[in-house]
Amino acid sequence: MKLSWIDIRSVGSAKEAIVEEAIHARVDGILASDPADLEGLPPTVRKILFPQGQPLPADFGSADIVVVEPGKHGEPSELALLHPDTEFGRYVEIIDADTLEDACRSARTDRWSLLYFRDPTKIPLEIVIAAAARSEGSLVTVAQDVEEAEIIFGVLELGSDGVLMAPAAVGDATALRRAAEAGVDDVQLVELEVTSTAHVGMGDRACVDTATYFREDEGILVGSTSKGMILCVSETHPLPYMPTRPFRVNAGAIHSYTLGQNERTNYLSELKAGSRVTAVDIHGKTRLVTVGRVKIESRPLILIEATAPDGRTANLILQDDWHVRVLGPGGKVLNSTELKPGDKVLGYLPSEDRHVGYPINEFCLEK
Repeated sequence: MKLSWIDIRSVGSAKEAIVEEAIHARVDGILASDPADLEGLPPTVRKILFPQGQPLPADFGSADIVVVEPGKHGEPSELALLHPDTEFGRYVEIIDADTLEDACRSARTDRWSLLYFRDPTKIPLEIVIAAAARSEGSLVTVAQDVEEAEIIFGVLELGSDGVLMAPAAVGDATALRRAAEAGVDDVQLVELEVTSTAHVGMGDRACVDTATYFREDEGILVGSTSKGMILCVSETHPLPYMPTRPFRVNAGAIHSYTLGQNERTNYLSELKAGSRVTAVDIHGKTRLVTVGRVKIESRPLILIEATAPDGRTANLILQDDWHVRVLGPGGKVLNSTELKPGDKVLGYLPSEDRHVGYPINEFCLEK
């Protein structure tokens, strides 16, 4: 999970409310210029002191990390020798090639690097992230708002280790924390045994086209109920008569659920350009991918029903065509129209019921 730091130096009269919210949201760090502003903060939050443009105070108070401007305060490594109980970081403002090289050097050598990129392009950040690839230090990048924070977390697929943001209002600290943990938990896949298949006539099915190449052992989980889903493979595997489309999953009938983000399920019918869905591989490893387009068309449909060893069930309605596929144990690619009772497929059996996509503990019968 990424680090979420908030900067309270310029939040004004809302400081007390923003700090209280940040503690409740469990942000990772609170940054201030005055040691007094860090006093009384609980041990669950890092206390970061950054006296930007000011001399270093004689007493750091309860600060866990002191960020310094080397030209004014001295080198972090030298300060660490004088204050062995405090961690030090370097602040670098990147405005040109020379300061970019300073940031890369800090990324390679310093425990903490706080980076401010004056220009909106993220190419310099990509260069610093690449420079830090083998470093044990952490990069924290200044963001102007939550939207920019989300971009920073995803730069070069690795992203900055953390983001520092000055909240504009109450609610921003919580939003930053959510952006920092925007990944999705891995899932526990199970082997399901196919019990029956049936041709169920015409209906509308959705092809989910993403802005990402899927791997050969990867797809999205789809099911007619929130408690039973089957792993539908992407079109990464060669097919006769048509080229591969490794960004696409022919996912099933439009009423079906798939996993989105923040533990929510989404109907295939409500996905659109910009939506996020969870890609899952045969080991249950997950990642969020962005939808670029959803194609909904009328096609013949086939119903697949399957059962887990503990008796729980899943069913999936797919386009009734040989080239629409699901994944079995070991990543075996199975043509949906050739499935028969006794065949094994990979699935996911959440324990929670759903209300408007959110998990909830209530009675809900789906059949």
